[in-house]
Amino acid sequence: MAKKETKPTLDFAFGRENYKWMLIGIVIIFLGFILMSGGGSKDPKVFNPDIFSFRRITLAPIVVMIGFLVEIYAILKKSKE
Repeated sequence: MAKKETKPTLDFAFGRENYKWMLIGIVIIFLGFILMSGGGSKDPKVFNPDIFSFRRITLAPIVVMIGFLVEIYAILKKSKE
């Protein structure tokens, strides 16, 4: 009697949905860092008060923190697969 060969299955740490949420979180974090950039001055002797705008001081860090929370959710979410 011949043995039946079984295919080895790849066992990933996370499911497809977890990876989708991780990718969304990375995009949100990247967007937050883009919002944080800019506001510099071409001449180092001239001060540009635009670096203290609402977008750079308040909005961008909140967006980055939301991205990190999405990443935590993606890691802790129970996979259905």
